[in-house]
Amino acid sequence: MHQLHKKHIMYTGWVLAIGSLLLLNGCKKATDPQPADENELITTVTLRFTQQGTTNTQAFSYQDKDGDGGAAPTKFDAVTLTANTSYSVTVEVLDESKTPTDNVTNEIKAKQDEHLFLYTASPTTLLTYTYGDLDSRNFPVGLTGTARTGAAGTGQLTVRLRHQPPINGVAVKNGTSAPGSDDVNLNFTLTVK
Repeated sequence: MHQLHKKHIMYTGWVLAIGSLLLLNGCKKATDPQPADENELITTVTLRFTQQGTTNTQAFSYQDKDGDGGAAPTKFDAVTLTANTSYSVTVEVLDESKTPTDNVTNEIKAKQDEHLFLYTASPTTLLTYTYGDLDSRNFPVGLTGTARTGAAGTGQLTVRLRHQPPINGVAVKNGTSAPGSDDVNLNFTLTVK
C-alpha cells in the first residue's frame, strides 16, 4: 500500500508540473506583442520637388531592384535645390521586384494610419519640411508636403518611412519616429545652391 501511495504522489506531481508549464507558456504567448503585418518590400523611392509658383519639377530617385542587401543600388541621385526657395514635395514608392511593378504608394495611402515619412536635413539649416497630409487620427503621413531651403550649403537629406502597424489591435502610431520599424532609411546627398 505504501508503494501505491508513492506512485500516486509521483503521478500527481508530474501532472501538476506539466499543467503548470502549459499554463505558464500559454500566458506568455498572450502578452507577446504581435504586429498586424510585415514591412513592405521597397525597391524604388522617387522624391519630386516642384518649385512653388512654377511647373518646374525635379525628380530624385533611389533604386535597388533586388531590395535591401544583395546587389548595390543601381541609382542613388544627389538632391540639388535652389537656396531660399519653397517647393511642393511628393514621394512615390515602388516594389519593382514584382511583375507588374507594385506601386506601394497606394498601399501607404490606404494604410496611412500605419505609416510615417520623416524628412531630416543635416545640417538642419539646409531644408525644413512641413507635412501636407494627415491620417485619420490627425498624425502626419508625409506623402505630400512643402520644403523650404535655406542658405547655400551641402549635407544630407535623410528620408525614412516608418512602418507603425497596430500591436495586438492597438494603434501605436503617435506622430513620432519611435514606434515601428523602417521600411526605408535613405541618406541622399543634399546640395543647396
